[in-house]
Amino acid sequence: MFILVAIDYFTKWIEAVTLASITAKAVARFLRRDVIARYGVPATIITDNAKNLNNKVIDELCAQFKIRHRNSTPYCPQMNGAVEAANKNIKKIIEKMTLNYKD
Repeated sequence: MFILVAIDYFTKWIEAVTLASITAKAVARFLRRDVIARYGVPATIITDNAKNLNNKVIDELCAQFKIRHRNSTPYCPQMNGAVEAANKNIKKIIEKMTLNYKD
């Protein structure tokens, strides 16, 4: 089980979805359904350098909606500080939920 996280750098709003696997198609579906359809087209998306975030499917989606796609510096998670902080908070929430609701 994986959690795909997107964050608006200006408002700090978090969108997250659980996925069985994070494929290029799943990422594109998440961007279309949970980001673009709900909030409009972002001017830019910033991702790490993972293959499931940097491929033909994502390139085509960005071209279709005229989204600028940038990559963070490799091996430097501080460049995605807001997302890393969101991931940390999501992890804490999940840990508390699993401890409190084991049934």
